[in-house]
Amino acid sequence: ITVVGRDMEGIIARVSGILYNRHVNILDISQTVLSDMFAMVLLADISKLSIDFTALSRELDELGVSLGLKIHTMQEDIFNSMHRI
Repeated sequence: ITVVGRDMEGIIARVSGILYNRHVNILDISQTVLSDMFAMVLLADISKLSIDFTALSRELDELGVSLGLKIHTMQEDIFNSMHRI
């Protein structure tokens, strides 16, 4: 999961709250703020996901729109296929 946009309070809390409610475990997280721009990369275990992956992606997209952020959700196998040499 990647999140990019203007920095504001509560971004990590809002994203992680959705993940918690959907039984997603955060494995690793990295975030930084450059000037006023927030960037985060989050690796998550969705093996206990309580809803369809597409529904989770849509829920995070809707959160991004409401906060003025771009939230991109991708499954690991697709990511690996895209970055294979």
